[in-house]
Amino acid sequence: MSVYHGDLFKRKSTGGKKNPYRSKRKYEMGRPPTLTKIGEEDETKKIRVRGGGIKIRVLKAAYANVAVEKDRVVRARILDVVENPASREFSRMKVITKGAVIKTEVGNAIVTSKPGADGVVNARLVHTG
Repeated sequence: MSVYHGDLFKRKSTGGKKNPYRSKRKYEMGRPPTLTKIGEEDETKKIRVRGGGIKIRVLKAAYANVAVEKDRVVRARILDVVENPASREFSRMKVITKGAVIKTEVGNAIVTSKPGADGVVNARLVHTG
């Protein structure tokens, strides 16, 4: 099942109804979101996108590249998802998205990359205190 990302069937900004002048197109097609979870090892999936490019999606993440200092990055194991401001459901389901706070071996970190689009989990350490 595909997700439609066009605006032919939406309403006008004034609230009036639009009359679609054509049918749906393949380039308006979207995809369901990749709900990146914590796993034993990293699991990725390659997707061909419009224009022939490739998007790498992380299905399961075990490690994150955590920026500890300004010039030092550590590969740390992801232990848990502390919170996810994108959705309360994502917090409960332990879904990793951009902005999610994850618990790693070196401490809590905020995810700065988009695992569903970049193919990697990058994060920066949260300094408490």
